[in-house]
Amino acid sequence: MDFHSIQFAIFFIVVTLAYFSLSWTGRWVLLLATSCYFYMVFKPVFILILFGTIIIDYYAGIWIEKSQEQKQKKLLLVISLISNIGILAFFKYYDFVQDSVNTILANLHLRPMFPAFTRLIPGPIAEWMTTGSGALLLPIGLSFHTFQAMSYTIEVYRGNQAAERHFGIYALYVMFYPQLVAGPIERPQNMLFQYHSFFKYDFEQVKEGLMQMAFGFFKKMVIADRLVMLVDQAYNNPADHNGLTLIVATVFFAFQIYCDFSGYSDIAIGAARVMGFTLMENFKTPYISKSISEFWGRWHISLSSWFKDYLYIPLGGNRKGEWTKYRNQFIVFLVSGLWHGASWNYVIWGALHGFYQVAASLRDKWLKQAGIEMPKNALINGLNVIFTFVLVTITWVFFRNHKAPVGRSFLILEKMAGFSFAEPLQTPMNHVEMWFCVFLIIFLLVKEHFYLKIPTRSTTVFFILFPLILLANYFLGVVSENQFIYFQF
Repeated sequence: MDFHSIQFAIFFIVVTLAYFSLSWTGRWVLLLATSCYFYMVFKPVFILILFGTIIIDYYAGIWIEKSQEQKQKKLLLVISLISNIGILAFFKYYDFVQDSVNTILANLHLRPMFPAFTRLIPGPIAEWMTTGSGALLLPIGLSFHTFQAMSYTIEVYRGNQAAERHFGIYALYVMFYPQLVAGPIERPQNMLFQYHSFFKYDFEQVKEGLMQMAFGFFKKMVIADRLVMLVDQAYNNPADHNGLTLIVATVFFAFQIYCDFSGYSDIAIGAARVMGFTLMENFKTPYISKSISEFWGRWHISLSSWFKDYLYIPLGGNRKGEWTKYRNQFIVFLVSGLWHGASWNYVIWGALHGFYQVAASLRDKWLKQAGIEMPKNALINGLNVIFTFVLVTITWVFFRNHKAPVGRSFLILEKMAGFSFAEPLQTPMNHVEMWFCVFLIIFLLVKEHFYLKIPTRSTTVFFILFPLILLANYFLGVVSENQFIYFQF
């Protein structure tokens, strides 16, 4: 279910009140049952896929721990990883591969190789798992809970985590409703022991969690869903809009996706915090980054660290020579692009970030060899922040156009490059609404620079600010059915 819905508000209140009234056994049963309900609201049939991977990984973890031979441990890990990646790849990339390969074959005047999914699966099942056009439906949050499940078996294999014997607790590790759909992507070392714990009611944690949730809703409903009005109009018909409009729309999208995704993370982390659970931080003011590497240390931290630990380092990291390091950096970002979805726009988005990272490493190497040390002062830092933001924003063009042909992204970039301040701003918003959007962006940057989290130590301040934020969400929030962007991953 969507976080920004009345249904979720009722769900959260009822589940939380029931949670604090139960014993430890009652709590994990409640959370697992309600997490299943939470997931099934989207598409009930897909919970069968989730249960299938949970069963495979639960037993794989136990067998890996029991195995005495390293080869057997590795085989069990490979079986677990293939199961997870195979399901993810099938649902996420079958249509993409089918379309790409069949298009190439058609251009070569050869017969198509890949049949449509509806021809492979019996009718009723195909109807459940496809859209009206016959395209495969992606189980919601599949990329997130797949990566979280993979981290468990990898950590058990490495000896960093004991295999979880309690099936219900392991299932809860994968399905915990706050972070089930869009993360943060947690590690077993951080979460499994928490599910075995009995957290007493703590009003300080309740205040902190509720405040973080409230501002998460503010980011989503007041900022992101307001910015989307201009973004959608410009990006849905870029040929009808001038360069200046597309530049403004692209900058707005940069903040739309940040407020949308970090807003979800805030709500997830806050909801868990109210019940006593601690989820990892997922965003840390990314748009004040002075470099691309710093940006990825602040943006979607749980995914960035996942790729570092489970892909970059196993590939050799920076231990096998300079050029191997550059190769590994590029591979990680290319895979990150593919992780987001089956689209050439995502591939280009990831490749650009990989190119940025490698180029920055080469630049630093050449400056060091030349004995040049860049000055560090407020002006240089400010210019680095602006330059990094521009580089990141250029890549958002491809990210936002993931459902469109690549040519549309290059058309937008071409128009943006030839913009003129004399061009009129083509927007569905009036001047007051536009300036309000600018104010909200500035307010966000200032607020998060000084207070990444709103202080809640003073109960009086909490009882003043919390209702004010809720009122702002109600009166200033844009009423829409815009789902969180990262639900589709």
